[in-house]
Amino acid sequence: MSDPVRLIKKYPNRRLYDTKTSAYITLGDVKDLVLKFESFKVVDAKSGDDLTRSILLQIILEEETGGVPMFSSELLSGFIRFYGSTMQGMLGKYLENNMKAFVDFQQKMQEQSRSMYGDNSHMQADFWAQFLNFQQPAMQSMMSAYMDQSKKMFQSMQDQIQSQTRNMFSGFQPGVGEKDEK
Repeated sequence: MSDPVRLIKKYPNRRLYDTKTSAYITLGDVKDLVLKFESFKVVDAKSGDDLTRSILLQIILEEETGGVPMFSSELLSGFIRFYGSTMQGMLGKYLENNMKAFVDFQQKMQEQSRSMYGDNSHMQADFWAQFLNFQQPAMQSMMSAYMDQSKKMFQSMQDQIQSQTRNMFSGFQPGVGEKDEK
């Protein structure tokens, strides 16, 4: 049986209250919950509205402004352009699936390094440094090929939709069946 979702209430004074520990917590504490893979939900104490996404976005904003940003301005601008477009849902699912695959890969690599080096964190860190230095060009090449493949697949899908649309409307000719009204 899994643990119930941890409930965190956000009060009008912007303070967060952890109902499990019966104590006020900070965004840093919420970040720690994320890092520990603990399930939680943040709700507005008054209305009960789910604020989890909002809090997670606040944590990302703090991370982006506080240190070395993960997202370039160009990437963030691209995200903004997708809002309201027909591709918004597809992009979200695409990013989610790729993030899951990346995390799964990372976990498998960590398990392998643990099995090779045990709990020797220094040896594990050396392994990861060597692995990342070696893998970075390979990963970039793989991602580039993946993006090219995705681009071709998307273009093919778009061409097919346009072709189907043309075929669907080819039977309709403007002016046919209309009476001249003078």
